[in-house]
Amino acid sequence: MAKESQSTQQLIDIQSVRENTLILKNGSLRKILMVSGVNFDLKSEEEQGLITYAYQNFLNSLDFSVQIFVHSRRLNIEEYLKKLDTRQTEEENDLLKTQIAGYREFVASFVSQNPIMSKTFFVIVPLDPIQIPGGASGITAKFFGAFKKSSHQPAQDQEKDFQHNILQLNQRVDRVVSGLTAIGLQAAILDDSTIIELFYNLYNPESVEKKGLAIAKEGGLGRNITDIIAPPAMEMNSNYLKLGNKFAKTIFVFTYPRYLAGGWFSPIINLADLLDISIFIHPVDTALALKNLRKKAAQVQAELMEQGEKGMVRNPILETAFQDIESLRDSLQQGQEHLFNVGVYITIYADTLENLNKLEAQINSILESKLIYAKSAIFQQIEGLGSTLPIGRDHLLIHAPLNSGPVSSFFPFVSANLTSDEGILYGINRHNNTLIIFDRFSLETANMVIFAKSGAGKSYATKLEALRLLMTGTDVLIVDPENEYEQLAKTVGGSFFKISLASENHINPFDIPIVPAGENPADVLKSHIVSLAGLIKLMLGEITAEEEALLDRAISETYAASDIVPGKDFSKMQPPLLENLQTLLENMEGGRELAERLYRFTKGSYAGFTNRPTNIDIRNRLIVFSIRDLEDELRPVAMYIILSFIWNLIRAELKKRVMIIDEAWWMMKYKDGASFLFGLVKRARKYFLGISTITQDVEDFLNSAYGRPIITNSSLQILLKQSPAMIEGVAKTFNLTEAEKGLLLEAVVGQGLFFAGPN
Repeated sequence: MAKESQSTQQLIDIQSVRENTLILKNGSLRKILMVSGVNFDLKSEEEQGLITYAYQNFLNSLDFSVQIFVHSRRLNIEEYLKKLDTRQTEEENDLLKTQIAGYREFVASFVSQNPIMSKTFFVIVPLDPIQIPGGASGITAKFFGAFKKSSHQPAQDQEKDFQHNILQLNQRVDRVVSGLTAIGLQAAILDDSTIIELFYNLYNPESVEKKGLAIAKEGGLGRNITDIIAPPAMEMNSNYLKLGNKFAKTIFVFTYPRYLAGGWFSPIINLADLLDISIFIHPVDTALALKNLRKKAAQVQAELMEQGEKGMVRNPILETAFQDIESLRDSLQQGQEHLFNVGVYITIYADTLENLNKLEAQINSILESKLIYAKSAIFQQIEGLGSTLPIGRDHLLIHAPLNSGPVSSFFPFVSANLTSDEGILYGINRHNNTLIIFDRFSLETANMVIFAKSGAGKSYATKLEALRLLMTGTDVLIVDPENEYEQLAKTVGGSFFKISLASENHINPFDIPIVPAGENPADVLKSHIVSLAGLIKLMLGEITAEEEALLDRAISETYAASDIVPGKDFSKMQPPLLENLQTLLENMEGGRELAERLYRFTKGSYAGFTNRPTNIDIRNRLIVFSIRDLEDELRPVAMYIILSFIWNLIRAELKKRVMIIDEAWWMMKYKDGASFLFGLVKRARKYFLGISTITQDVEDFLNSAYGRPIITNSSLQILLKQSPAMIEGVAKTFNLTEAEKGLLLEAVVGQGLFFAGPN
């Protein structure tokens, strides 16, 4: 209990939550916006400057106070682990069931043994329509204010006033959202249950994150919010608070240097510790600011003149102050800058007083290295906590007058968060110690590209992703050029097919396509013939336009000879072979040369590879096609045949699948192969398919006319270590900054850049 015998409910400034709005005890209203972040440190100086400038314009547009709140807590993955438990129960494959158990144990132990954080950004938009004179006295009144409802105002009038105030508040929210969007940040208004969840976690820092929502649901939103979110006990001391079993301390920043570099606040925000940061930005009336600055300029000028008349040595401090005042006056007069009173408060949490003091010393050390100084709010810890909470109440009122430029250097949204309860674990964000748990199917497309030099870890990362996708119920199809995925197939009971001249596994490129439900068989057959023509052109090499037209007719007639024609049910017909096409070409005018060029694929040295009926069983969750034992010149043909076969399979049955094409540059070397691959990537989204293209020969990939479009149609991009010879091409393609280029050149195995849509 608190030392003044007050219940913890009394020390909460919140009256209720209604219509996605926080209502305080003094009648003030608050909207809380959750805001996305960016990895600011990876931006180039030019990009950082543009972001800071846009943020400065946003601040200049404000004529009301706002609070920016940064919430940092240990990551809670309970929901994610529960979903893994469910998947393990549902999984019928014993090998995969064992893998899921191991993966779950790995994630749980990793998070428990390492400081894995969850960082969230908020902007609190206030409206204070009610000014109440008098009220309660004592610490409760000072910290939380007093709420006095007029007993003479009818309920109908109160509701009318409330709706009018909500309308005004929403107009402010629209302005804030618009300003944040201009910076490139996304913002969403918290709903009632999420607000309760947030404050439960804030008042109960020792609890598991997100537990507040469960408690709110158990008790119902009809319960008094203070009963839901109040801590079980609060102990107040001169230099710290104790919330439950957690120690908390609030410190405030009170001194800044003359110059603040952009991004100086990032090291504090990205600390892997429990802390809450509150930045209050109070606009100052420009006319009043100019009046005060004019007085100050006159005082400084008078002092300089007095010292000059006395023959004293020039005072550079006063001269600099005078120049700064005059410069600020000019900027304010011209509307380039605005003036703000800024308060920065940081509340830190620890399990012991010793750890609390260590964290305070660490923060002070970081700040002092930048000539910024902070102090603990001695005898004002309860006010300090209230100032840090996202309720828009600045109880400490410890401000520094700063103009727009320095305030914009506080840019707080410097940390991107890619942790969700869906998807698989890809890695750790090294900037802020958050997990990257991501569902690639949540993006516009589920396609992915991986670029890396040999030995950077791309194959290992791909195998890991494939295994974890299988655990979450996603089918995986792999084109394997080097037998790297054979062990993976054995581990989970997948199918592994070797495609080679002497192999027992064959795929007939003339297989009849399966007609998906609701599609026209004639259109499906026509599309298949076009795809097959691309394969034959890849086999033959360059052909003329006349030969291309002849080939198209020959393929149609080859199918027609087997009674496979539009308008008939051809689903149970025996498909032709490549040798049937060759025979037809031999008997067509102008087709003999093409038939001779096909000879090596029908009766020549390549006959066993392309001229046999299909004999593989594709009823498996993981299917690997190995083409390691094929000659180099046959690999693009094999990839084309396999991808065409897989594509027909995918169109036949819609389900979540990922197709992995390792060493994709083999196909990109040939126009028809690259065109076919681009077609797959472009159409994959409609069939619930994600395509992963992996390559180490970046130049071969990018030199193709289809290379860059494949990248732009891939919402997920992973770049691992790059060679100096390739880095410029990669940097140009992905618009990398100098910091990102340096990271890729110096990255160790398994480190790199992860792009997921705009993040």
